Amino acid sequence: MSKLRIALTKGRLENKTVELFEKMGLDCSAIKNKGRSLILHIPEPDIDVVLAKAADVITYVESGVCDMGVVGKDTIQECGSSFYEVLDLGFGRCRFALAVRAGSDFYGGYGTKCIATKYPKVARSYFESKGMDIDVVKIEGSVELAPLLGLADGIVDIVETGRTLKENGLEIAEYVSDISARLIVNVASLKLKKNDIENFIGRIERCL
Repeated sequence: MSKLRIALTKGRLENKTVELFEKMGLDCSAIKNKGRSLILHIPEPDIDVVLAKAADVITYVESGVCDMGVVGKDTIQECGSSFYEVLDLGFGRCRFALAVRAGSDFYGGYGTKCIATKYPKVARSYFESKGMDIDVVKIEGSVELAPLLGLADGIVDIVETGRTLKENGLEIAEYVSDISARLIVNVASLKLKKNDIENFIGRIERCL
C-alpha cells in the first residue's frame, strides 16, 4: 500500500473523525496525544494525518499535497471546486439559515435587500436560485450585529439551536441548506492510488 495523507479540520470535526477512525480499528493515539504537532501518523493503514483549518483542508486536497480531507459542507459550498466529494460522514450536522429581526418581513417592500454573512458565495447562490439580486456585506465576527445596527436586512449563517439568534432579537426566516462533515478526495490521487483510497472508503462505509 502506498502512504496516504488525509487532512482533518481541527476542532470538533477532528474529534468526531478520530471517533470514527477508532471505530474502524485504527490506532489514533498519535492524534490524541498530539501536543503541538500538526502532522501525525496512523500506522495501519499507512496514513499521515494533517490537522488544518477548514478552508486549508480544501486547499491541501485540491493542490494534491493531501489525498483526502474531512471538511464541513459549509466550507465546500463556500470555497471548494476541483475535488471529489465522496461521502457524507453524518456528523457535524447543522444548517445554513436566513435570519432576520424578529417580526420583520424580509420579502416585503421594494429595493435590493442586503445580506450580512461570512459566506458570500453561499448567500449569493441561494438568492440567485430564487431569482433575487442582493447586496452582500462580508462580516468576519458576530453577524447577528448587522441587522441590529441597520447594516443589513438579514443574515445567512450556520445555525444549530437558534439560541444565539433568539438572544439577539433575530428569528429564522427560512433554511438555506443542510450541512455535515464530508470526505473529499483529490482528483489525481483517486487515479494514482485508486485501490488504497477505495479500500479506505470501504472501511469507512462499513462503520457508518
